[in-house]
Amino acid sequence: MRFSVALARGLAAASILLLASCAGTGSRTTAQTPWDDARQLVLVTTSGWNATTGTLRRYEREGGAWRETGEATPITVGRNGSAWGLGVSPAQSDGPQKQEGDGRAPAGVFRIGTAFGYADAASTDWPYQGMGASDWCIDVPASPLYNRIVDADKVGDKAVEGSSEPMRRDLHAGGDVRYKLGFVIEHNADNRSGAGSCIFAHLWRAPGEPTAGCTAMPEPAMQALLAWLDPRRKPVFALLPDNELERLHASWNLPGPTPSR
Repeated sequence: MRFSVALARGLAAASILLLASCAGTGSRTTAQTPWDDARQLVLVTTSGWNATTGTLRRYEREGGAWRETGEATPITVGRNGSAWGLGVSPAQSDGPQKQEGDGRAPAGVFRIGTAFGYADAASTDWPYQGMGASDWCIDVPASPLYNRIVDADKVGDKAVEGSSEPMRRDLHAGGDVRYKLGFVIEHNADNRSGAGSCIFAHLWRAPGEPTAGCTAMPEPAMQALLAWLDPRRKPVFALLPDNELERLHASWNLPGPTPSR
């Protein structure tokens, strides 16, 4: 009998320790995301779905929490605000959904594509491509080249017919500086027809001027951003209204909210 009581007490104690251990492990577990390997984050926040201005912040992490680095900068987004896009983050049904020509910037988390500009080279370790007069991004949903940057000298002039996105806007759009320096935001990487195309981070033409669906900023901010991006650290780009960041930051392993400007 003494043995049975002692055994029972021992088992009970072991059970309590096991439960405590499980509870402790559970409290430290965080959700897995496709960007768990990212050690750099470009985070854009706006005050709401219809806001056309916001703030861009840069973050770094070394195995733990995100730490803000550098200076925050004002940005602009689509002329009609933002809407859920197609990136590496889970699809969301509560809120507007990005469509071609809707004037909204895609919200969510996205991989960062090639940097581009008018010059042959830029001060960055990030992959960079200088654009020429024959380079276009195809925003025609019916085109087999939809949502791709192509060289008309290689694909033919007919293949870029109808596109409104010359990559040398200085040559095709009256000296426009907006694509002088920027990078691709990999929205709709599967090139789903009509889901939105040619989404970039680029320069703004004037402070506060919204875009057709991209994220725009001053040239010094873009230069600092490209100088900071490190391919070895697998950076991602995120854009979220403040209330969505509040709702999702814990499960998406993103920094907590800081009010947008």
